[in-house]
Amino acid sequence: MFQKILIANRGEIALRVLRACKELGIQTVVVHSTADADAMHVRLADESVCIGPPPSRDSYLNIHQIVAACEITGADAVHPGYGFLSENAKFADILAAHNITFIGPSGDHIRIMGDKIEAKRTAKRLGIPVVPGSDGAVTEEKEARRIAAEIGYPVIIKASAGGGGRGMKVAHTEADLEVALQTARTEAGAAFGDDAVYIEKYLEKPRHIEVQVFGDGFGQGVHFGERDCSLQRRHQKVWEEAPSPALNAEERARIGGICAKAIADLGYSGAGTIEFLYENGEFYFIEMNTRLQVEHPVTEAITGIDLVHEQIRVASGGGLSVRQEDIKFNGHAIECRINAEDPRTFTPSPGTITHFHTPGGLGIRVDSGVYSGYKIPPYYDSLIGKLIVHGRNRVECMMRLRRALDEFVVDGIKTTLPLFRDLVGNADIANGDYDIHWLEKYLAKGE
Repeated sequence: MFQKILIANRGEIALRVLRACKELGIQTVVVHSTADADAMHVRLADESVCIGPPPSRDSYLNIHQIVAACEITGADAVHPGYGFLSENAKFADILAAHNITFIGPSGDHIRIMGDKIEAKRTAKRLGIPVVPGSDGAVTEEKEARRIAAEIGYPVIIKASAGGGGRGMKVAHTEADLEVALQTARTEAGAAFGDDAVYIEKYLEKPRHIEVQVFGDGFGQGVHFGERDCSLQRRHQKVWEEAPSPALNAEERARIGGICAKAIADLGYSGAGTIEFLYENGEFYFIEMNTRLQVEHPVTEAITGIDLVHEQIRVASGGGLSVRQEDIKFNGHAIECRINAEDPRTFTPSPGTITHFHTPGGLGIRVDSGVYSGYKIPPYYDSLIGKLIVHGRNRVECMMRLRRALDEFVVDGIKTTLPLFRDLVGNADIANGDYDIHWLEKYLAKGE
């Protein structure tokens, strides 16, 4: 087991990883920018190292400074959390060259799954169902027209190196295709430095279903069930739950088994999430995230297994702590992402939190690194906390969520709490009757 882990992140995920390390008796080092000097994870860590000014490129994305912090403090492993350098293959390679363990998959697996085209090819080879579309990058309009005609309109054009909805355009007819192709390539080049795009069949009303997987790096793989992340705004997840209201036990076992086998065959090490669009009983691979997800607590709630403990165990060479038959699913869990944003316009709302009170009681968990008097900096992601609620079934979970939202108080800044108070009373949400377009339509109506 590791002696000292450096946590290369900030906010609630840094605190989440720190707590796991403390439970395992591992010393912790956190790095931070000058803007985060008073952050909770900095206060609680055994050691902290300031690695630069507020801009991420000068601090949390500064690989040289993070490696130097490891060498100064004697950290023998790095947990990247999510975001920042968590899916940076170069970072994993540099740590390996310095005999520091990256708590995550190999650089090669990060590269494969970070390239959307190569990821799709790999998924297909591993037996994972994929969305019909191009086999590789598309550069010519003539080729794009041929592929679109074969798979049928509407089609979606996506950036190969993309994410977060950037470099994605939908063409409903052949007349739309030229502009969509050019726009997607321009956006992809500007956002990612790579204008390669590919074409897929556009599904009209799919759900977003993802499967939590783990591999030990030696040919063993398991799945921890699925999460439904269909409530999204601009391709950003807002509300996640497990299990999905849309799947039955047979579908759940089928897609979980496919994913676990694929991870084993790939020789993958650590946590990963295989994401799908789901429509009319069929799953279509869209991407794999080679890291811990923001929404991992809902999986922990229904399985009772600490996924960060599992990450650390696997990275240290200890293998998986469970076999597939050991993993049991209990009840229902929902996570709401609490952002420092206006609940209607979603404009960021940095500032000082004058009062912060979290809900409590059976089945309630709040992952947050903020506190009364904490100043939300304007430089980073607006997520300030996650409310995770667990119940014996979805009805009990929803009732408990309603009560928890009423108890949650964040004063001094605007947050998305009012949005969730509206959603929890909506009939479609109560019935689990929604798809990836539902939330944007709901917000557009101003309900």
